[in-house]
Amino acid sequence: MSTVGVSANRMEIMQIAKAVAEEKSIDKAIVIEAMEEAIEKAAKSRYGQEHDIRAHIDVETGEQTLWRIQTVVADADLEDPAIELALSDAKKIDSDLEIGGELKEELPPFDFGRVAAQTAKQVIMQKVRDAERDRQFNEYKDREGEVINGIVKRVEYGHVIVDLGRAEGIIRRNDGIPRENFQPNDRVRAYLYKVSREIKGPQIFLSRAHPDFMIKLFAAEVPEVYEGVIEIKSCARDAGSRAKIGVISNDSSIDPVGACVGMRGARVQAVVGELAGEKIDIIPWNYDDATFIVNALQPAEVSKVVMDEEEHRVEVVVADDQFPLAIGRRGQNVRLASQLTGWQIDLVTETDDSERYQLDFQRRTDLFIAAIDADETLAQLLASEGFESVEDIAYIAPEDFMQIQGFDEDIAAEIQERAREYLEKLAEELNAKRLELGVEDAVMDLDGMTPSFAVKLGENDIQTVDDVAGLVPDDLTGWRENNKEGKPVWQDGILKKGEMRKDDAQLFIMKARVLAGWIEPEALEALEAEMAAEVVAEEMDLTEEERALLALGELGKGRSADEEIEISDEDIMAELEGIDLDEELLAGGGDDAADRE
Repeated sequence: MSTVGVSANRMEIMQIAKAVAEEKSIDKAIVIEAMEEAIEKAAKSRYGQEHDIRAHIDVETGEQTLWRIQTVVADADLEDPAIELALSDAKKIDSDLEIGGELKEELPPFDFGRVAAQTAKQVIMQKVRDAERDRQFNEYKDREGEVINGIVKRVEYGHVIVDLGRAEGIIRRNDGIPRENFQPNDRVRAYLYKVSREIKGPQIFLSRAHPDFMIKLFAAEVPEVYEGVIEIKSCARDAGSRAKIGVISNDSSIDPVGACVGMRGARVQAVVGELAGEKIDIIPWNYDDATFIVNALQPAEVSKVVMDEEEHRVEVVVADDQFPLAIGRRGQNVRLASQLTGWQIDLVTETDDSERYQLDFQRRTDLFIAAIDADETLAQLLASEGFESVEDIAYIAPEDFMQIQGFDEDIAAEIQERAREYLEKLAEELNAKRLELGVEDAVMDLDGMTPSFAVKLGENDIQTVDDVAGLVPDDLTGWRENNKEGKPVWQDGILKKGEMRKDDAQLFIMKARVLAGWIEPEALEALEAEMAAEVVAEEMDLTEEERALLALGELGKGRSADEEIEISDEDIMAELEGIDLDEELLAGGGDDAADRE
């Protein structure tokens, strides 16, 4: 064994490695590996960069050994004599060597020069820094979602650098609470929401404005939240000003709002104090979206709620004097309520709603006067009874029509006859216009096609089945697009908003593609089955796994094809749970036994 000449003795080398490892909180083996790499680099500078030189430091004694390695290859494959050795030459040195083996040649000791020592130092420091960064990343990546404590190290351009002990985190300007000032050495609590690996080391991003920070603070102050008895379903914050949280209790005997407020407001005040006086509205969460939206708009009182499930928008009608309260200062109340519920909320005053209703009522009255040649009184009566269109009048069941006060069988028949004549005349006019616009007869064979729909297609240069097949659902139903201010604005499609749902538009286009020969009928059948499964899943509130089973047709599988059995919701749920409902009922004595249970 030979020793490489260095300025420190062997035991000093091990002491240095141990001290560095403890200071940087990294494994001692990583420091030893860095030293070995530094020795190898210095040796290559002395003996030549082309050589494969390896160093080893004994972790027990600190003894250092240096070798030059050559890999044995076939004589014909020899390319680089510096790192390779021909098999014939290797046999002369050691007869046991075979192809792929390594010949180790021990190198004599040498003294580190000034340049070599500086290079070795840089290698060791770089290796140690890399190890320290990996340690920091691995330590904090699993702590995402935690509230951690630190000490303010410095403040740079509004960004707060926090000393976390063995790492540094940053609270960026937009992650802090406005008007909250920190000074060096101040203690701070923040929510760790992201750890990213960067070239210069891991970036640990902290936030005091994140909604989950408030949730974690309530979990710390309210034992029922920490234990899961009370659940915080959602949270919306305007950091430093106001916040709303939706809470629900899994124990009917515990009031979730009262538990979060605490005795004389002690619990909520502790959270408010941590958040620089941010006002907090604690809202009772509800499984019914409409009820939750009404609760979320507190303290404003709501008169009416109209929900658009497809657009996930809701129109909320409030009294005129409640409108400023519902909006809040600079729109804060409605904005937080929208974030809390996940619904886009459109506020309307009762006056505006009444005016809009009157305009719609007058529009329908004028339509009925023109369509069925009715006087204004009769037309207003029909409009007040909820008839929206002439089609509603023409195709309603006569017995339902006669339930209107003052109507008998003759009056109902006469009104419906006039309505049908009007629709027939209108259909002829629309069909003539459709032909004028060049819409082919084959388009009329599409399921759900009407003359008015065909005219709208023609006005948009959709004339053939292939043209229809080339559409996408948004072309028919419309879409939302951000304007110059970045706000989403509705863009009308071929049809007006609400005339067709997106899934119905998709089905309509798929049928056109089958008719045009673009796709096979099986693809349409698969889509219809998937949509039917989605409807059942929504009605039964199934999980994603259960939805997948339903879509794949696993439910009801195994029944004979000849059996015409109607599968009920109860049968489906029983199969999902691995239970044969019929057998269970038979075993228990049939329906009567089930009823008794």
